[in-house]
Amino acid sequence: MLNLQVTIDTNSGFCFGVVYAIEMAEDILDEQGYLYCLGDIVHNDEEVNRLENKGLRIINHDQLADLQNEKVLIRAHGEPPSTYELALKNNIELIDASCPVVLKLQNRIKNSYDRDDSIFIYGKHGHAEVVGLLGQTNNEAVVFQDLSELNPKDMPRRITLYSQTTKSTDKFYDITKKLKEEGIEVESNDTICRQVSNRDKELRLFAKRFDKIIFVSGSKSSNGKVLFNVCKETNPNTFFVSKVTDITPDWFATNETVGICGATSTPMWLMEEVRNAICKL
Repeated sequence: MLNLQVTIDTNSGFCFGVVYAIEMAEDILDEQGYLYCLGDIVHNDEEVNRLENKGLRIINHDQLADLQNEKVLIRAHGEPPSTYELALKNNIELIDASCPVVLKLQNRIKNSYDRDDSIFIYGKHGHAEVVGLLGQTNNEAVVFQDLSELNPKDMPRRITLYSQTTKSTDKFYDITKKLKEEGIEVESNDTICRQVSNRDKELRLFAKRFDKIIFVSGSKSSNGKVLFNVCKETNPNTFFVSKVTDITPDWFATNETVGICGATSTPMWLMEEVRNAICKL
């Protein structure tokens, strides 16, 4: 036995938007035994598998087009207007679990589009939330993941800037500053979820306290990649795991302290499983 002292970060785990979506799904699964969900309900394979075992059926947009007279859950990421139009046409009852922060952002972008603003969105190409945001602009807004994708000389002299809700606050303000330095007038809208952005500061404090950090996240989670790097920068002895079987005993030495933390899409039960496995080493 390595006699490891293992602590779970109490601030890690699902954000309120994901909690809301999963609670809605579980209520309907308990009632009718199955439920369609448009895309992975959360970017965590272990949690998706748990819910699929309860009757959740993950479908894509092509499959949605062939579906009629059913209930379909919209996850926290939100959807473009075209999804709602299709649901009306196919008599689909949408169980809308879109995060309130995302819905507010969609409305702000739609208002900007109606004013004919030149809209730029700092976000991940193809991410479900970003697809929903783009839909508010008839797919006319410019999405970029990094400033290097933009050529300031070819940009309008005045733009309206938004951000995917799970992006880094520091990076967003840095982008705003650099665009202004290029002579572009930027109407900057900080639309980043504070429950997510505050994790950055909390995790830096948490990661400093331990010999080793085990970061638990799904490999598809954008937020997970960002927060893992936050931990790694603070504590180089940080390791990424998606499931219990990813744990390598060689990472640890006798009597070390170990901190376990995760993304906003990481369920607490999975972090507890990881803790229990490490305690047995």
